[in-house]
Amino acid sequence: MTSIKENILAIKKDLPENVKLIAVSKKQNNNKILEAYGEGHRRFGENYVQELVSKSQELPSDIEWHMIGHLQTNKVKYIAPFVSLIHSVDSFKLLKEINKQAGKNQKIINCLLQVHIAEEETKSGLSEKGLFELLNNPHLKELENIRILGLMGMSTFTDDQNIVSEEFNSLKGIFERAKQEFKDYNLEELSMGMSGDFKLAIEKGSTMVRVGSSIFGARS
Repeated sequence: MTSIKENILAIKKDLPENVKLIAVSKKQNNNKILEAYGEGHRRFGENYVQELVSKSQELPSDIEWHMIGHLQTNKVKYIAPFVSLIHSVDSFKLLKEINKQAGKNQKIINCLLQVHIAEEETKSGLSEKGLFELLNNPHLKELENIRILGLMGMSTFTDDQNIVSEEFNSLKGIFERAKQEFKDYNLEELSMGMSGDFKLAIEKGSTMVRVGSSIFGARS
């Protein structure tokens, strides 16, 4: 069985320079995270606010925490003081709350807008139409304590790589259109791809991959 150290080194060896690895540490114990940290890795992603808050208090302060799971507006205040990037923003209402809490903490919070590309209805995210309506919202520019860095999407949970490939192509197309139409926002990051499909996601233009089980093994 390979170690966390070996897994991280193997994945990073295959990553192009422009692609960031987010180690998804949800439901993983702190010792496993510290093992990855000891290998020099600093970007970790969590799905649940309560778990993210407790880990941020228990683990080294220079960890760059990413919120990748669905985020409710009433939970933003708990992660605003320390979160580095929120991947899962799916409404203007949520952006307004992130902006408000960022202001209270005298900081700017980086955000990605989540687009729904999967066949599963259970997955969150904006429709393509909803995304462009949000980016066109005249009040968006008033939110001075957020920075929109790009888009995020989750593919369908399937072994059919053709479906996943089509979904990644779709998100890449939406991303390129958004970059052209909204140059003011300097959209640069495209977060797509997880343990099972991150290599395909990179081929399709991902700049951030969210990898959990391929690093840490099965969840505790």
